[in-house]
Amino acid sequence: MKIVNSVAELDDGCTFVPTMGALHAGHASLFTAARSQSDFVVASIFVNPLQFENSKDLELYPRTPERDIEIARDSGATHLWLPQQSEIYPDNFTKRFAGPIGEIFEGSHRVGHFDGVVTVVSRLFDLLRPTKAIFGEKDFQQLFLIRKLAKSSYKDLEIIAAPTVRESDGLALSSRNIRLNKTDREAATVIFKALVAAKNSQTLEEARRVIFEISSQEPLFKLDYAEIINEGNFAIATQSTLKQRAIIAGWLNGVRLIDNMEMNLSSETPGAR
Repeated sequence: MKIVNSVAELDDGCTFVPTMGALHAGHASLFTAARSQSDFVVASIFVNPLQFENSKDLELYPRTPERDIEIARDSGATHLWLPQQSEIYPDNFTKRFAGPIGEIFEGSHRVGHFDGVVTVVSRLFDLLRPTKAIFGEKDFQQLFLIRKLAKSSYKDLEIIAAPTVRESDGLALSSRNIRLNKTDREAATVIFKALVAAKNSQTLEEARRVIFEISSQEPLFKLDYAEIINEGNFAIATQSTLKQRAIIAGWLNGVRLIDNMEMNLSSETPGAR
């Protein structure tokens, strides 16, 4: 694996995996998936200041550079791009806006977050000009907005979604998990339990009820939102919604955790006609 500090050292046409570092097995799965698509896999590490709602969260974001290099190298990346902020954000860069869907759910709790996401992703795409890019489903609203961005501005770029990687107890892997102490880590399993209970429900109404009931059983977890949405437009799911997904987010001792899970639910009472 070659480590580069400038996009000038890279050719066009790669399969691209952008990250903010603090790499883990979830990222490794993205690199592995990318390598199955191409022999030219570029991973990037850039902690994007525009997507943090406050400077403290930016300062606390974990940084593990030596481990990051090892994981990227061992998981299939052929090049690791470590850009400087001046390369990503020159004086004349244009900030993008995520639009209305960037202002609901996660966007309503992290004002400006998705504007920062689509801005940095568009800058990375403009500089690198990949043919494919891979993003994880864990950040599902982010994935939706990046697909929308690519459809409108990067029509020759294929966006590939990779499934969420989980711990043995179901907790979705996240760079922020490193900030959880032992008690918080145990409490965090309530998110997966709530999602599974929703998925195993018979109706939409039951799923919405149990996801709130179960998540509220853990006093350390402070729920921000939980909903079942239409994957195609982020509207509230109904009986006729073909692709339903539960989304959930909240806080554990100052650490924000998000997750989601595909659903297939009816809004009818079982047996009713």
